[in-house]
Formats: sequence, structure tokens, C-alpha cells
Amino acid sequence: MSLKPKLPNVKGLYHYSFPCRDAEETRAFYEDILGLPLVACMQSDRVPSTGEYGPYVHFFHEMGDGSYFAFFDLGRNDMPEPSPNTPDWVMHFAVEVDTVADVLTYKARLNECGVETTDIVDHGFINSIYFFDPNGLRLEITARVDKPGEIEQMAREAHQGLKKWQEKKAGLIADRAKIAEPT
Repeated sequence: MSLKPKLPNVKGLYHYSFPCRDAEETRAFYEDILGLPLVACMQSDRVPSTGEYGPYVHFFHEMGDGSYFAFFDLGRNDMPEPSPNTPDWVMHFAVEVDTVADVLTYKARLNECGVETTDIVDHGFINSIYFFDPNGLRLEITARVDKPGEIEQMAREAHQGLKKWQEKKAGLIADRAKIAEPT
């Protein structure tokens, strides 16, 4: 049995990048409504990692912990398309605030600016609201409400929970296959 080398610690998120239809519309949403300052903007005609031609602007909005929401405007005015086989509630990005009162402050601000949000969703260990940005990206603003030791207990049970899901999923797939079989 070979021992795997210890990997360096992943410190956190540096940035999450998403396409946008219009850089100014996106900037206004993230900076003017959500209060995340625009801190960098780079333009190029070539993709640095591939060398392919493709004019774009890549810009960054900073969050309080030093991580970023980043966007690419490819100059086409195309709305990013959702995954055709995934419900729109699945793919989302969650950001954290200090308190449930802060979540409610954001809810009020978003609603005041014409952005539809959910009511508070109580997940037990966090309370959240959900909404979409101008590009169809679903966002969540959340605050922790976990009881002492709750997160540690969840961590202890995570592998077993995933194993139970894999078993259930196998049954779901088998049931789906039976339904699809010709009679």
C-alpha cells in the first residue's frame, strides 16, 4: 500500500467565473445593488490558456473575504444558457453574511431594486434567500444558524450519508430503466 503525499491546504475560493450578457448590466447588479466593488478589469483578444482568438473582457467584484465574483463578457450580447438536463435551482452560488438580519437586509434591498427573491428558507443550520442575477445565475445569500457541534456532527455522518444516497440512486436508476423498458 503506497502512501499518498499530503496535498497543500486549499485556503479558500479565489474567484468564481461566469459568462455575462453585458458587462455594464452585470457590474451595476453586483456593485450598485449587492455592494461588491469592481476591482479589476482586463481585456484581451486571445485566451491566455489556449491562445485561441476570442475577444473578451474579464472583470472582478470583490467579496469581504478577498475572494471574487468574476465575469466574462464575450462581446456577443448572448445570455448564458442553462444546462438542459439540470433544474435551475441546482446550479447556484452561495455567499455568507453574518446574521439572518443581514440576509433580510439584502432581501429588502433586492426587492426594492426589482429583483424577485424567495422568502427565508430554513435549512436547519443556515437560513437563506435565493434569486437570479441578470445573467440567469442563481445566487443564495445565507447566514449560519447552526447549534454548537452541529457542523462537526454533520461531518462525522457525511460519508455514511453519501453511501446511503448511492444506494438509493441505484434504485432510482433501476426503477427508471424498468419504466423505459418496452412491454
